[in-house]
Amino acid sequence: MKETIFLDTYECNGCGSCVEICPDIFRMDGTGEKAEVIHPDAEITARIEEAAVYCAAKCISLTREST
Repeated sequence: MKETIFLDTYECNGCGSCVEICPDIFRMDGTGEKAEVIHPDAEITARIEEAAVYCAAKCISLTREST
């Protein structure tokens, strides 16, 4: 199964909640204004799902596709 983590940087408000919850997957960009995904193909864990739920801008999407 292919799993993908996507963060819409246009919609991101830079709150940083995803980085606080899951710093091994998300980080703030070079300007510190927007979050970005470090490992988009990482296995989707409960912590990553939690980061998506707590995202204030609801800009994190998680997909699971069978291969």
